[in-house]
This record gives sequence, structure tokens and C-alpha cells, in this order.
Amino acid sequence: MSASLRLMAVHAHPDDESSKGAATMARYAAEGVSVLVVTCTGGERGSILNPKMDRPDILENMGEVRRLEMEKARQILGVDQRFLGFVDSGLPEDENEPLPEGCFGLQPLETASAPLVAAIRDFRPHVILTYDDDGGYPHPDHVMTNRISIEAFEAAGDPDRYPGTGEPWQPLKLYYHMGFTKERFEALHEAMTARDIGSPYADWISRWEDRPQKWAVTTRVPCGDYFEVRDQALLAHATQVDPDGFWFVCPREIQQEVWPTEDYHLARSLVDTEFPEDDLFAGIHAGVSPACS
Repeated sequence: MSASLRLMAVHAHPDDESSKGAATMARYAAEGVSVLVVTCTGGERGSILNPKMDRPDILENMGEVRRLEMEKARQILGVDQRFLGFVDSGLPEDENEPLPEGCFGLQPLETASAPLVAAIRDFRPHVILTYDDDGGYPHPDHVMTNRISIEAFEAAGDPDRYPGTGEPWQPLKLYYHMGFTKERFEALHEAMTARDIGSPYADWISRWEDRPQKWAVTTRVPCGDYFEVRDQALLAHATQVDPDGFWFVCPREIQQEVWPTEDYHLARSLVDTEFPEDDLFAGIHAGVSPACS
């Protein structure tokens, strides 16, 4: 293989790329890896989560506003990005509430997967990042993102599947994001408490049995030097991220000291590797150089 290393991250909405795996992407991009964020929907039905941006004019133009936010975040991270073109499903208030007609969460699997297969065959990633089979949290668009990521990973290399979407390409590894683990939040909580900084994590940790961890962490990517880039990308999504909110409650220097990695579960692999990993491209490097074109 003579092509450069390529990493694809598949996300449901604009802003997801900045809250999950952003420092990892920024690090690899800075090292010469080609990184592409694929965003399944435009986030049109998202709420304004930053009270400082809660204005009717923004809400009326949420789709366009979020596209502009995505472009700003993309530039900060140093990655490329493309939309698949599906419409945000919104987050139902309860499980019995029907999803809006035509939204991403209601698409047939092959319909929703076809443009991702095309993107994989065009970009030719060696590694794909996505959510676990619960979506990371039970948003219908996150669950569908997992489903199409698995489908596309398994289909993109098969010339008999999804005809008309480009020449076959088989990715080699697929990972689930594992950023919200009990171990990580316990470490941050203990560090903040030891420094007499009020920690918001105690109640969350005490209720952890309500959210059992389904997947083991197999891979921890050192990327603490890029946490500032991650935070700037988060802030670019001004309608979704409150600068005084959850994402910034733990000082960055504590995060860099106590937990300077972003963590993943290797869900699919066609190459040999050894656990624990500290590199998404473990087992792929032989004959592949990010300096090549």
C-alpha cells in the first residue's frame, strides 16, 4: 500500500465531531494523516443549548447556522468534512413519540447507507470511527449512525453491493467512541477534589450502575496536547455549547495530567493488533506512510 493513512469519523450532527474524538482527529491531521468527518444530518431540529445564543432568528435558520458552525470547527480541527444530506430526526421527548416523516432515523438501512458507502469508496479510509450500537446515547440519529457505519464497513469492499457508488474499498478497522467511562470520570473527580475544586461528577458516578459499560476500552490515543484545539472546535458550535457549561467544568490542565487520552473500542479489524493499543493505525503502518500521496 502506497497511499497515505486516512481516517474517517462518522457523526450524526454538526458538533458531535467536536465532542467525540476531536483531539484524536486534530493530532492525526497535524501528523499528516488525511482526516474526513462525515456528518449524516444537518442538525436542523437541534435545540439552542447555549442560553447566550437563544434567539428566534437563529432558531428559524438552524440548519444554515449549524452548517456555518461546522465549517468553523472543521477549520479549527484541520480536517475535511462532508454532509450526507439527511434530515435531523430530533430527540423525542419519550419513546412513544413518532419521528418526523422523512427524517434520518426512519430511512431504510440501504437508503441511509448508500451515501456513506459512496463516501468510503471515494475517500478510502483505513480506519473508521463511529458510535456503539446504542448510539452513545439513545438519540435515533446516533443509533442510525452506528447501523450505517457497520453496514458500510462490511459492504464497501464488496463489488456486488451498492452498485453505482464507486470502486470497492475495504476499510481495515472500525472503532467505537468510549469517551464516557466510569474510570475516566472517577479520575477527573478525584483530581478535582484533591485540588479543592468542586466536582460535578460525584452524583453521576454514584449512579453508574444505571449505565453499565457494554464495551471494553481497547485503545487509548494520547492527544492531550490537542485538548485546546478540541475546546476551540467545541466553542465554534456556539448554539450547542455553553462556554460556561459541562464541557469546560474540569480545567484543561487537570485533564491533560490525569487523562490525556481519548479512548475507543476496536469493534471490527481485518489486521492483527495487540491490546492495549495507543494508535488507531496499529497493524496498518507497514507499507503505509502519511508522507506518501
